Amino acid sequence: MKNFQLVKASTRESAIATIAKDETATFIAGGTNLIDLMKKRVTEPDRLIDINGLEFGKIIDADGKIRIGALAKNSEVAQEKIICKKQPLLSMALDAGASQQIRNMATVGGNMMQRTRCPYFYNPDMPCNKREPKSGCGAKEGFNRMHAIFGASDSCIAVHPSDMCIALAALDAIVLVDGPKGERRIPFTEFHRLPGELPEKDNTLERTELITAIEIPDNNYEKNVHYLKIRDRTSYAFALVSVAVALDIDKGNIREARLALGGVAHKPWRLFEVENYLKGKPATENTFREAARMSVQGAKGFGGNDFKIKLTPNAVSEALAIAASK
Repeated sequence: MKNFQLVKASTRESAIATIAKDETATFIAGGTNLIDLMKKRVTEPDRLIDINGLEFGKIIDADGKIRIGALAKNSEVAQEKIICKKQPLLSMALDAGASQQIRNMATVGGNMMQRTRCPYFYNPDMPCNKREPKSGCGAKEGFNRMHAIFGASDSCIAVHPSDMCIALAALDAIVLVDGPKGERRIPFTEFHRLPGELPEKDNTLERTELITAIEIPDNNYEKNVHYLKIRDRTSYAFALVSVAVALDIDKGNIREARLALGGVAHKPWRLFEVENYLKGKPATENTFREAARMSVQGAKGFGGNDFKIKLTPNAVSEALAIAASK
């Protein structure tokens, strides 16, 4: 690992000012992903700005929304009573991620910023446009079992690794950020980006901006929700395919639906067309079967991951059925 300087930010203003002055600097909180990347020499910042002392750790339920500070630990959010009661889908997704030890360290903001686990990205000896632009994508013709079936480009077929983010995308969360130009609000579905010709850019956050909180608007998804994660082993493994489902059911009919997929794209993959189809439909097996069929429209495999095109609709159908049965 390259030597680096560690500085501790005492205020959000000082944190933003420090990173604005140093192009080699980056923020660190839990460090559960960043330190791995530094050990592998995938990223080599000269300076780490420790933001753990800032005031972004609270979880507040007020004014028709839940506000979760960016420094709240994943385990704290998953166990928070108000989250379990009003946004149980988020709690389920968090509990499905990583290990208990990592969840005790990882923060909400850091979880959002984690980078792909593509083995070509993690290996500096292999070509990777995300790590080294214009060097090529080793996964396209290589080992791509874990890779994208939606939204990929000629430059990159890597997938987003988070479980938490899939639930937040489904729940219409808003990302609050602050930077030299002031504060702004970003819809969660617009925070992460597809690779296009710039796969090195994971999200729409400016380098000098700091995530301060997440807001989830109140909804009617307190009961009929499910997070289904299909993986190679039952713990501490990334999703082959995951499905976040939230249904508002009244007298057997679906009033509103939210669905997002993980393990299939460079960002949480929201199924807007499927949601529109489900609205007003009866919560039946036939409805879910058609929704599942629609869920893979436009999917494309790369050989090793072709099985995901069959796995995904099966997972969607199962997750919908489980959510509706609660």
